[in-house]
Amino acid sequence: MEQRRDRSPWAWIPTLYFFQGIPYSIVMITSGLIYKTMGISIASFAFWTSLLYLPWAVKPLWSPYIDVVSTKRNWVVWTQLLLGVAFIAVGIAMPLPVFYPLTIAIFAVIAISSATHDIAADGFYMYALDQHKQAFFVGIRSTFYRFAMLTALGVLPVVAGLIQKNTGLESVTFEARSVAPKEYTSFNPSDINIIKSDKEPEILLFPRDLQVPLYRAGESEIDSSVIYIALSAPPAEGETVVVNVTRKTGSKDIDISKKQTGRFEFNSSNWNKPVALTVRVNHNLSVNASSGFLVTAGNIAFSWTVSLGLIGIVLLLLAIYNRIMMPHAAEETNREKIGWNVYKDVFVSFFTRPGVIPALIFFLLYRLGESQLVKVATPFLVDSRSTGGIGLTSAQYGIAYGTIGMACLTLGGILGGITAAKFGLKRLILIMALCMNIPISVYIFLSYVQPMPGNITIYLAIALEQFGYGFGFTAYMLYMLHYVGESRYKTAEYAIGTSLMALGMMLPGMISGSMKELLGYQHFFIYVILCSVPGLLAIRFLKIDPAFGIKKKEK
Repeated sequence: MEQRRDRSPWAWIPTLYFFQGIPYSIVMITSGLIYKTMGISIASFAFWTSLLYLPWAVKPLWSPYIDVVSTKRNWVVWTQLLLGVAFIAVGIAMPLPVFYPLTIAIFAVIAISSATHDIAADGFYMYALDQHKQAFFVGIRSTFYRFAMLTALGVLPVVAGLIQKNTGLESVTFEARSVAPKEYTSFNPSDINIIKSDKEPEILLFPRDLQVPLYRAGESEIDSSVIYIALSAPPAEGETVVVNVTRKTGSKDIDISKKQTGRFEFNSSNWNKPVALTVRVNHNLSVNASSGFLVTAGNIAFSWTVSLGLIGIVLLLLAIYNRIMMPHAAEETNREKIGWNVYKDVFVSFFTRPGVIPALIFFLLYRLGESQLVKVATPFLVDSRSTGGIGLTSAQYGIAYGTIGMACLTLGGILGGITAAKFGLKRLILIMALCMNIPISVYIFLSYVQPMPGNITIYLAIALEQFGYGFGFTAYMLYMLHYVGESRYKTAEYAIGTSLMALGMMLPGMISGSMKELLGYQHFFIYVILCSVPGLLAIRFLKIDPAFGIKKKEK
């Protein structure tokens, strides 16, 4: 059978880069939610999941091997199949007693395989497309990578949440209302009387509606109240019922104490021993308000088994699809022995190219502002208004980012690629960089004005910022493609570039929370704008071929 070399990029680029974003997003971000709901301490899973970042940061160590052994197409297909199977394995391991070390080990395999897949996929992209098509589709690939993140961070938890809600015990709700200190009446736990039921266990709350006293400096130092949770009957022998409490509606100034996770376990020996959940008010809250809480006891392990298993099946189907639809690009297959000389050639080639100093500054600092904004923007939008946030509900945040923001991000990415393909990177790179960084100023506006949740200016601001990001980020990816050019080891060198990009995101992101605490939201967003200046200055010194990205005229 004749191998197709002219397959339309639209047939495989969206699925290739959608696939690429899934493993990274789940291992680095969603895994924290998984382990939190499974009762693992934050200190423990934060350490181990952070360690899993290592394969993406050091992937240049084995990128030369991928560049000279077999084809990038083969590497893509086989790593995709391995990743699909690995996610199914993670799902199967979730209900096991030793799920934690076992899933960490499988996630490590996924991280290494995913980093390898990234190297091969990016290399294949460069071999399969000419420079003009690389420029045209760079926005498309970034957009579908973002779609993958939305799937991992949004769809996966939603599926798991629906399963948790509809399995196990029937969920219950309670309301916590803030009252003036003189109106507050505390609940006496000695009034609790649990009579064993002959029916299936149900969740019991004492009291059902909770009063929480407002904090008054100099008048009343009490700022919290306690609700007690138990079951009406014992679970089956050997079975554990995990109860989770989350705030769902109302004021964000009334929430579970930060010292508690809202997760409790009941079994046949402690089912009738009420556990205490502390609900606390923000000290800045001065008026009566209320919050609604949801108490669930679904089958958490089963929910993640199904969710991760479905992701694994989807990845296997995508692997089969990509195996069929990816063209057979004219790759050079070289089975030379991997040794020190190959590694030396790769790194010497990358770090001795003309203009390497401004290029390294650009790689590391172009996203200095965005790398910190991305860590703080979401907390700012959903944080309580009394602490300087906007106070969006989960639904409002989902509309702002998941619908309007994603649409504008997609449009910006597509237009960025089309524009760069028409006019070339050199003419547009500064304009694109400004388009990416100037819209960050909308957060300065939001932090000072604090429009009410639901106000159209919030959605317009996020739409502008996401469009600018989609349009401007195209320049970063294009310059990386331009820098490796026609190098013999361009796949390996591109992996070095993406590792530098990862460091440029990781290191500033690590200090973003501390900077926000130090400066507050308003000054933090001004600081983020200032952080964009070094990357903009580096552009002036970049060496870029004026014809890069522009379609060559046929002779």
